[in-house]
Amino acid sequence: MTPKVVVLQHVAMEGPAGVEGAAARAELDLQTVKLFEGASVPDVPLTDILVVMGGPMGVGDVGGSEFPFLAQEAQLLKARIAANAPTLGICLGAQLLAHAAGARVYPNTRIELGWGFIDFHNQETEPALAGLGDQQNVLHWHGDTFDLPAGAVHLASTPICKHQAFRVGTKLFGLQFHCEVETANVDVWVVQDAAYVQKALGPQGASIVLADTKTLTFAELQKGNQMLDNIFRCMLAP
Repeated sequence: MTPKVVVLQHVAMEGPAGVEGAAARAELDLQTVKLFEGASVPDVPLTDILVVMGGPMGVGDVGGSEFPFLAQEAQLLKARIAANAPTLGICLGAQLLAHAAGARVYPNTRIELGWGFIDFHNQETEPALAGLGDQQNVLHWHGDTFDLPAGAVHLASTPICKHQAFRVGTKLFGLQFHCEVETANVDVWVVQDAAYVQKALGPQGASIVLADTKTLTFAELQKGNQMLDNIFRCMLAP
């Protein structure tokens, strides 16, 4: 049976975006589960690809009453780690994956927000990083970070955030940054998350992010798609 892609969405503004394109290019059906609208965390078959999106809540909220789905997601991720089941966590999703793998998740020294370069590690041996070079310009939108899970492979870092990406097993990937965003998403994010943008960058924060978005080249945006395609190939490998 052909696997499908199941996306867990925590807030309205952080939908699948470029993940939809990656699924389409891999000729896979995609189902989005809108947890913020009250949908339950599904029992995702181990053969399906699970994608856990971002959101303003954090691992510190696991077990609390406000976001009951977080504890369910953590248990789901633990089972998928044990089975080496294809999984991609983005931003909050990466933090939940690190938590499920036994790593500490905690507030970073500062909020990292806006466009900036990540440095790749182990790119010579990592199929997920094939063809991407040494760096990539990506969108950051987070205040928490995590330790590298035991046995995980370190894939990317920035000076502000040492652990930007990692791989657990052969088919589970955590990305602290957003390579899935499309330029239209940024227009929405700076409005919907205005207070957080101002906290990170000051009163002119939205203008800074929007101006940087306009300078992005087609090649830079395509790198985000290439990374997703690489990861999908890894997750679909026998």
